[in-house]
Amino acid sequence: MTKQIEIEIRKASVLGSSMAYRETGAEDAPVALFLHGNPTSSHIWRNILPLVAPVAHCIAPDNIGFGQSDKPDIAYRFFDLARYLDAFIEQRGITSAYLVAQDWGTALALHLAARRPDLVRGLAFMEFIRPMPSWQDFHHTEVAEEQDHAEAARAAFRKFRTPGEGEAMILEANAFVERVLPGGIVRKLSDEEMAPYRAPFPTPESRRPVLALPRELPIAGEPADVYATFQSAHAALAASSYPKLLFSGAPGAIVSPAYAEAFAASLKHCAHVHLGPGLHFLQEDHPEAIGRSVAGWIAGIEAMRPQLAA
Repeated sequence: MTKQIEIEIRKASVLGSSMAYRETGAEDAPVALFLHGNPTSSHIWRNILPLVAPVAHCIAPDNIGFGQSDKPDIAYRFFDLARYLDAFIEQRGITSAYLVAQDWGTALALHLAARRPDLVRGLAFMEFIRPMPSWQDFHHTEVAEEQDHAEAARAAFRKFRTPGEGEAMILEANAFVERVLPGGIVRKLSDEEMAPYRAPFPTPESRRPVLALPRELPIAGEPADVYATFQSAHAALAASSYPKLLFSGAPGAIVSPAYAEAFAASLKHCAHVHLGPGLHFLQEDHPEAIGRSVAGWIAGIEAMRPQLAA
């Protein structure tokens, strides 16, 4: 495991609320913007940021409602998170960035890239969210031994989306933090490692952002506005020419190695890195490989830029 370097957590005033973020690396280096998913925070990038810092100005925000960011009285729909991220990017004066993303962070990254392709220097992503035509596409696996696990995951997420059941499981029982998170990591997190994941969600009311996002997953055409937005974002991704780096683990959770390989091959300028054993939260199982791969990828692109501009 990478030796942890203390990285200061700072605060930015965004749309009348405070958003927390981790920041490290030289300010005159290209920006790398790290975007997390549900129910995590910038804490999930803690062992990766120090490895990327030698080649980039690393900024990792806590989404509104997550980590040490405030919890304003909003619905915590995907579009709310995107609105706050847009305002954070403007507040920090970010005009160009490598996007490094996982889970809902990939949804935010692709939505951002579709609207502002000029901002994107490159995209490194893993366990990404996409429009899924049916429930069978969610937690799909080609491995026979994983079929039962995939079916259990689909059943759980159907319950999360069911009024009453989702509230009981996520708000009252804190299932997303206590079960989904550790269930998506191969190694066992210590209590010390889990503490920063638990800290933002001590009460049922504080867990509303965690409940909102499973209900935003674009599955079988619902929610219609999110589904349509993701279709557009993925169409823009397919047409894009900026450099891409896709990570996968085996068996993965929502992205299997075979799916990742085929998906990378369908895109322009996309390399695929298979990390080995992994589920959903690949940053916890493979921080060193992810950090070193992203750093080398950024350094390589930046080395080529003067030649491309010539």
